[in-house]
Amino acid sequence: MLEIKIIKCRVKIEVLNKEAEKVILTAQRNEITEHFIYEKLARSIKDAQNREVLKRLSNDELKHYEFWKKYTNEDVKPDKFNIWKHFLISKIFGITFGIKLMEKGEEKAQVTYAKISESLPNARDIMKDEVEHEKQLTILIDEERLRYVGSMVLGLNDALVELTGALAGFTFALQNTRAVAMTGLITGAAASLSMATSEYLSTKSEGGAKNPSKAAAYTGIAYVLTVLFLIFPYLLLTDVYACLSLTILAAITIIFLFTFYISVAKDLPFRKRFLEMTVISLGIAGLTFIVGFLLRTFLNIEVG
Repeated sequence: MLEIKIIKCRVKIEVLNKEAEKVILTAQRNEITEHFIYEKLARSIKDAQNREVLKRLSNDELKHYEFWKKYTNEDVKPDKFNIWKHFLISKIFGITFGIKLMEKGEEKAQVTYAKISESLPNARDIMKDEVEHEKQLTILIDEERLRYVGSMVLGLNDALVELTGALAGFTFALQNTRAVAMTGLITGAAASLSMATSEYLSTKSEGGAKNPSKAAAYTGIAYVLTVLFLIFPYLLLTDVYACLSLTILAAITIIFLFTFYISVAKDLPFRKRFLEMTVISLGIAGLTFIVGFLLRTFLNIEVG
């Protein structure tokens, strides 16, 4: 009976060791993959400071890889698909966003590291220290688009609140998709120019490090792109209520995507900001839809 217990104990230790080895090999592959991601990004940018930070991050990931290799004694190949995926994400949406998106994966990996902490007591502490070091290095990255994110938020938020509401009102008042699209485009164009001008004057009066012209451009472009996205259904379909439904869906999609981007890039809470902006936009749309209904009813306006 005692011999059976000993055998069972040995089997359990072997299974745990195999599981630990599998986890370590996964961590090893992640580190070498991120090493090549940072290295590829460093070679692709011109800014000297950002390039130096990326090189340091790349070297850190290589050190992590070597740390795990001491326990596996194996060379692990990087995940080429992930290298290209995160490289393209970083180039399109910004280096800071790309890095912090990878960081979120590393935070989840802390749970995995806990599984092997009994076999390697120092592993979890070492990885925790390295993650904190990476966060400190990421702060040093300077990106223009993040400096002007406030201007983008201003343009996008105003377009969502104003135009979603306006389109809802126009939909019931005009009852014609082409008329709604034309009116919405005129309203959106005028509002985007107004917002860009206001942002230019506001930024100039503040006298900070931001360039007033660039701030105005980011606000105006964000506004115009949002307007086009919201009006697009009215250019394709003839059913005004189907168009309005798609416009509201488009507004929620824009809010979701942009809120996710900001929450990752700026380390801000996602759920609260998303719900707040969605409620405001849909609330304004509902109120203006009622206004359109009242105007159409009491003024007896018919649009052919």
